[in-house]
Amino acid sequence: MKAISYSRYGGAEVLEYGELPDPKVGPDTVLVKVRAAAVNPVDWKAREGLLRSGLEAVFPVIPGWDVSGVVVQPGIAVDEFAVGDEVIGYVREDFLSRGTFAEYVAAPVRTLARKPLSLSFEEAAGLPLAGLTAYQVLHRWLSVREGDTVLVHAAAGGVGSLAVQLARHAGARVIGTASERNHDHVRQLGGEPVAYGEGLADRIGALAPDGVDAAFDTVGGEALRVSAEVLGPEGRLVSVADGEVFSYGGRYAFVRPDAKDLAHLAELAEQGIVSVHIDRVFPLDRAADAYRLNEEGRTRGKIVVSVPWDTDD
Repeated sequence: MKAISYSRYGGAEVLEYGELPDPKVGPDTVLVKVRAAAVNPVDWKAREGLLRSGLEAVFPVIPGWDVSGVVVQPGIAVDEFAVGDEVIGYVREDFLSRGTFAEYVAAPVRTLARKPLSLSFEEAAGLPLAGLTAYQVLHRWLSVREGDTVLVHAAAGGVGSLAVQLARHAGARVIGTASERNHDHVRQLGGEPVAYGEGLADRIGALAPDGVDAAFDTVGGEALRVSAEVLGPEGRLVSVADGEVFSYGGRYAFVRPDAKDLAHLAELAEQGIVSVHIDRVFPLDRAADAYRLNEEGRTRGKIVVSVPWDTDD
């Protein structure tokens, strides 16, 4: 199969496009013919070796955890999916090797759900990791409730845009940080945008004089410090970007594959409650360019890689 891979840690220049062996299908896995795979910041952080303390790399590594595609072979113990089913997945294992930037991926059943029919394959590929991150942080760790005021950083980004929609669906008021060019987009999602930069805490304080009930940090650094500063007396703080969150009394979160959560997100997408905005689509052989764009950190929504395929295969 054609795939993107890397055989050493490094920047986008270590990514290679070429032939790799087709994945083997285990008893509890499903062979998925990939239609699209989304780029996430964690992908290039892993490629640069920043996650090596917790995720061993078995080279060559095919990057990517997000996928949408079609089942072509279920494992012998699988009865949840059949040939021809359209699926989405957050296909993460506890090591780096068998990712989704390829023509095929062998996905554990625990990582999959049925694809929302209302989303294109490109849109659907952008839902799993970002959607699960937003959903699990808001509902498992921040316990967002109706009437809460929630601060979401990078509210126009992949995780942030879904967090705004999910928090609004839960009945919360959402304040979202974003660059000026993305303020209208944040408003369309249901959030109240505030600009980055000096004076951010004051701008948030003007909107929430009593402090925010929950803060969702997706950026780290100064954004995390401001998050802690604007919390209300019983405010909750979670970061997915900066381990310093512990020093502020908050929690660090790393998203887990969860078929039930993913199926719920797919249902919300089918109902039109959440949507996925696609910033740009690249072909598989230009995945390195997709990563370079993602690393600039100015994405609105998701960057996706599309995998061409022959429907007669």
